[in-house]
Amino acid sequence: MQEIIVNSEKQTLLLGKKIAKHLQIGNVLVLTGELGSGKTKLTEGILSFFGLQNEISSPTFTIVNEYQTQNFPIYHFDVYRLNGIDEFLAIGGEEYFEKGVCIIEWGEIIEDVLPKQYTKISFSRSLEDENKRIIKINEI
Repeated sequence: MQEIIVNSEKQTLLLGKKIAKHLQIGNVLVLTGELGSGKTKLTEGILSFFGLQNEISSPTFTIVNEYQTQNFPIYHFDVYRLNGIDEFLAIGGEEYFEKGVCIIEWGEIIEDVLPKQYTKISFSRSLEDENKRIIKINEI
């Protein structure tokens, strides 16, 4: 496990760009943490690496947004509003895992259907500094 401390949204964006350099088809990133902790900002950083930063929108009401890079699609899920795994399966969620890169906010909700290997990125806020985030990256 790797622990990274960021002190601003800009640093979260930069971390997203660093992560994006290593992404390839089949990678699944599960982002966990409270509302406003940086999950979407990290996703924005990943998309900006591919020149897609102006296209990001939160998939809160659509469940999944698709972005096309030169090499593969990126599927950005927000499963917060799902009523469980069955709803994820009903939209064909598992089929996305092999087609491109999946970024899943609130992915702990569908943990039982995630692929055997994925990257869990946990966000927590600092109690002392409202801009500081502790980000833990763990390969599962």
